[in-house]
Amino acid sequence: MTTGPPPDHPTPTTPNSPSPHATSRTHPQLLTRPLLLRFVSMVGASLSFFLLLSVVPAYAAERGGGGAAGLATGSLMLATVLGELVTPRLVGRFGYRLTLIAGLFLLGAPALVLTVSGHAAWIVAVCFVRGLGFALTIVAGGALTASLIPDERRGEGLALVGVVSGVPSLVALPLGLWLTGRIGYGPVAVTGGLAALAAIAFVLGLPDRAERNEQPLGVVRGLHTGALLRPVLVFAATATAAGIMVTFLPLAVPSASAGVVAVALFVQPASSTLTRWLAGRHGDRHGSARLVLPGLLLSAAGVLVIAPTTHPVAVVAGTALFGAGFGITQNATLAVMYTRVSAASYGTVSALWNLAYDGGMGLGAAGFGVTAGLTGYPWAFALTALLMLGAVAPALRDRRVRVSSEHSPAPGAAPR
Repeated sequence: MTTGPPPDHPTPTTPNSPSPHATSRTHPQLLTRPLLLRFVSMVGASLSFFLLLSVVPAYAAERGGGGAAGLATGSLMLATVLGELVTPRLVGRFGYRLTLIAGLFLLGAPALVLTVSGHAAWIVAVCFVRGLGFALTIVAGGALTASLIPDERRGEGLALVGVVSGVPSLVALPLGLWLTGRIGYGPVAVTGGLAALAAIAFVLGLPDRAERNEQPLGVVRGLHTGALLRPVLVFAATATAAGIMVTFLPLAVPSASAGVVAVALFVQPASSTLTRWLAGRHGDRHGSARLVLPGLLLSAAGVLVIAPTTHPVAVVAGTALFGAGFGITQNATLAVMYTRVSAASYGTVSALWNLAYDGGMGLGAAGFGVTAGLTGYPWAFALTALLMLGAVAPALRDRRVRVSSEHSPAPGAAPR
């Protein structure tokens, strides 16, 4: 039975983490047929989720006011977090493919009946079910995707995954509202539902779980495993700032500089996508663990640069710096976590990483709103950067443990 690495001791070599020497000698094919099929299902899920992400709150607000809009989004995110906690167990019992199909169905089918009723309770219920479906798709789908990427090209593969899933979200988010103004809520909701349901056909051609005879590491056990918890804490710290950016940057920058906000919110994901790709290629050649701390520091520096929000150059430069650091941290933390478990526990890694993402964004936005109300936006950004540096401690600890494990005289050395 596989129980994962010791609580504070990264596993330097596992069946899924080849040595640097092996990596340098091999260059297996990345874009295989199963991975391309997975990309299609990933695009379908992303389109379904993001096409309605802003549309549903608008529909709820039109029917029941601003409170209904907040309940709709809150229900969606609550269900997503709850679903992320239980999905690894479902994957362990039913496998990747069946869990992913269930997720796509729960994400798509409720959208088809969203506009049957305008009652707030109905909309909230639909959002809750779709949130559960989204959780299944990102956790089970993320684990399945990781199993389809060659170990020697894990960093580059995960970077490509970020592009494939990220581009549809950038397009679908504004497209949903634009289409709603022209064809109405009903047709847009049906389109979003069909996007997820159509993706099910492509999942049928995917392999199931990689390992059937191993016991996966549970989410709770994963949170008590230092080798996984440390990168989770670092990534969560950067994700808090990501939630702050998308929520408060339009409010923090003077209204006369609306064009600056548009540029900044484009520059941030663009720089993230670029550095995520570069970090993946670098990580495959030299190791991803050494990129975690620089990514964190670059992210915090970007948030600090944004603090003088009345200066357009500072805002754009800060979002570019933050985006660069965020992209590095995204790729490096996820790649590191996958190398520290067996394939049977990929679902747990996917769940922990996505919990850090969603939880970090939500807590960051909520905490920043309270802080900004007391201090003003410039000081709130500065304090955010300072708080992010608190994650330097687990990053340094992880680096020390990694270096120590590389110089351990025997595989059975005491955990740290």
